[in-house]
Amino acid sequence: MEFSEHIKTANVEDVVLRQPLHPPSRGTLCITGHHLLFSDREEGSSRQVFLLLRNIDAIEKRISGSSGTITIKCKDLRVLQLDIPGMEQCLNIARSIETLSCLDCVSEMYPFFYRPSDLSLQDQWGLSSPEKHYTQMKELQNKWRLSTVNKEYTLCPSYPAAVIVPMDVDDEALKKVAKFRQGGRFPVLCYYHRKNGMVIVRSSQPLTGANRKRCREDEHFFQAVIDGSDKGYIIDTRSSQQAQQARMTGGGFESKSCYNHWKRLHRQMERGKALQESLIKLVEACGDEANNMDRWLSKLENSKWLSHVQTALSTAGLLAECVERDGHSVLVHGSEGTDSTLLISTLAQLIMDPSCRTLEGFLALLEREWVQAGHPFQQRCAHSAYSHARLQQESPVFLLLLDCVWQVWHQFPLALEFSEALLLRLATEVYASDYGTFLCNNERERCALGVKEKTHCLFQALLRSRERELYSNPLYEPTELAIWPSVQPQSLQLWRGFFLRWTQQARHLEEAQEEIRNMIIEWGKLALS
Repeated sequence: MEFSEHIKTANVEDVVLRQPLHPPSRGTLCITGHHLLFSDREEGSSRQVFLLLRNIDAIEKRISGSSGTITIKCKDLRVLQLDIPGMEQCLNIARSIETLSCLDCVSEMYPFFYRPSDLSLQDQWGLSSPEKHYTQMKELQNKWRLSTVNKEYTLCPSYPAAVIVPMDVDDEALKKVAKFRQGGRFPVLCYYHRKNGMVIVRSSQPLTGANRKRCREDEHFFQAVIDGSDKGYIIDTRSSQQAQQARMTGGGFESKSCYNHWKRLHRQMERGKALQESLIKLVEACGDEANNMDRWLSKLENSKWLSHVQTALSTAGLLAECVERDGHSVLVHGSEGTDSTLLISTLAQLIMDPSCRTLEGFLALLEREWVQAGHPFQQRCAHSAYSHARLQQESPVFLLLLDCVWQVWHQFPLALEFSEALLLRLATEVYASDYGTFLCNNERERCALGVKEKTHCLFQALLRSRERELYSNPLYEPTELAIWPSVQPQSLQLWRGFFLRWTQQARHLEEAQEEIRNMIIEWGKLALS
């Protein structure tokens, strides 16, 4: 596609930009295939705004006489206003933004064109792989193996080419288990707890249906997971009623009679449309300028966002407790196994495993549990909170994860090697990025488009020395202990750094945190000298 076809007016002079935390400024507006660029032309100012068009969630235009105003609402929750002289110019710019911000073709997105001078396409792509993860866990190699049964992505389109499965389950059995699980997502190992040898396994729901179908290979797989232990736990992220209803549409759950060594625990977690609408209500509450505290608190509560945070942390805590304290292996699934399943397995690993709390370890965890595990980023993050488009498969599950991690960071300020700045960066990148890490919905799609050969990896870029310094926590003190976040309502707070990031209050808070950070770094240098 020629981007120029969609750009009737490439630049406009004498445009007034109004944006949060800055006074209005007058300058030149330029539009390219992927960016909106504003250059301040006022004397003594060199300020520029460089906005990725993919970051635009919605635009609103208003014509008044011979000029017009475009309001741009971004996926990172910024709201910009452009006062443009000339009605035709205003309409042309609006049309270009509407078209270019919603490109469906992944290979036309900016990561395929981004070529910074300090990065090479020959650089290693990614931090982890199933093969590397397996070789790092020598203790389990006598009971678990690396299978390449999915090497062509035909058995399960949303899984990576290699997965870790029990040694006693061969590839032929895996093919039968895959047919018995929604989307082919048969159980795979995602975490090995070195302290006691227990594991976390995740999958999608079994396709038992109304006739209570069975799969002997699936039942044998479950036995192989606990291998001599007295029992295991299944954490189903649906209510018992939802699981029962799923049988009417071909889904279902593991019955006690067929999986008699496994205890099923139901913890209902909202997903899909309910979660997206919760985000929309929260952002609307945060943008309410009425300054009425009672009304604000009522809107915050009605959004139910903090309730979703509480449920996610509580369920992850239950999972971690089963493994760490009770000493039993756990299988996690909901329906598809691509959303809430990944959310709680990630949080549980953060709670239990000190290596996941380092900067590199956390990024590798996200790569394994979200990118490689098949979270459909392209579908879930197509729009954020402002879009006027009809909801389809959007859902802010990854943003909910980052909020939960922020709650842990807030409650345990010494336990994580990374800072809030990293979480904010990831919250922006997942919706609009220069990098290819969050493109597509799974590894099969990335492989077909050559994402790893033609784009740069965000996680690798975040580990460069300059970035590492920016995103590190100067208070970090490693601990081998599990960290158990409180889920009491008074312990959970609104993530102001994200949801109120474009307000004056958040800017003051950010400046104060930066000052404290610099003081701690200076004290550290003095202590070493």
